[in-house]
Amino acid sequence: MLGDLQTWLGPYLGFFGNNPWLQALVAVIGSLVVALIFDRVICGVLSKLAARTRFSLDDYLIEHLHRPIYLTLLLVGLALAVNLLQLGEPFDGIVFSILLTIGYIIWSLFLIRTTRALLGAIAASNRGPSAINPQTLPLFQNIALILIVVISVYVIFTAWNIDMTAWLASAGIIGIAVGFAAKDTLANLFSGVFIMADSPYKIGDFVVLDSGERGEVTHIGIRSTRMKTRDDVEVTVPNSVMGNTKIINESGGPYQKFRIRVAVGVAYGSDIDKVREILMDIALNDEEVCADPEPRVRFRQFGASSLDFELLCWIDQPVLRGRVLDSLNCKVYKRFIEDKIEIPYSKHDLYIKQMPE
Repeated sequence: MLGDLQTWLGPYLGFFGNNPWLQALVAVIGSLVVALIFDRVICGVLSKLAARTRFSLDDYLIEHLHRPIYLTLLLVGLALAVNLLQLGEPFDGIVFSILLTIGYIIWSLFLIRTTRALLGAIAASNRGPSAINPQTLPLFQNIALILIVVISVYVIFTAWNIDMTAWLASAGIIGIAVGFAAKDTLANLFSGVFIMADSPYKIGDFVVLDSGERGEVTHIGIRSTRMKTRDDVEVTVPNSVMGNTKIINESGGPYQKFRIRVAVGVAYGSDIDKVREILMDIALNDEEVCADPEPRVRFRQFGASSLDFELLCWIDQPVLRGRVLDSLNCKVYKRFIEDKIEIPYSKHDLYIKQMPE
């Protein structure tokens, strides 16, 4: 590539004589001038055009792209100057390797910044893939960082004519050994990725695990999920377990409202219309009960010793379930006593067949 460039610039460099040092100086100065023209004129025009668009990503790219291109043009000028001087090996090879290494580092840093910005824009946008969201953003940014660094190291070693075959084979063997040794950790890692991508629950949701624990999700990490129970006890569950168990998300659905059920039985012979009226009146006048959806009363069944009713009403958040149930149960009991509606309970009569002598 440098040979073609030198051939193309040969007639122009010939105006400065056959002195290689003078031609090398002209090549460096020329690359500096071209870099300044690109930085001031072309990037300025592109920045004005990008400012007219509705997107902010193109502004970011142009703002951070001009510096790598500016430095790359300078590196090309230096490489051309070294090629014109023809100092011989190993000096030429070392200088070219150093210049290539600097160029790869410059563009690697640019790719890292651009990738982070691009992933951040995708996570903030509602039109992007559902797998990339604010929760999974650090994971994808770290994966992109690792890939760019690994590829950059490989390319830099190639610039120094270092054979990477043995290194890659060793890395493969080490990767297999680490995979077997840390299979549980890797299982939690992949499960964490799938949980973040699928989002069966999020931070702040109230979930019930298959094992019976119920609490608020406080942290979703790569290795585990933490939830705080109503007893203020933090439970840490590995993501591999969370990914393979049934989870009831009480905060899921179109809204966070949660339906509670107040089961109550009245004695046979009670006025069922009055029972309905009392239960509805209690629900409608409770400040913690939502007016929409409207509460409802259901006559469920004829029990063994009672007529079984159920008051169904909604609350704003699942965390209020215990408090609202306590309030409604107290109000139902007091109103039934006030209106003389019997709540049946198990009674046992004791008959003494004969008193001892």
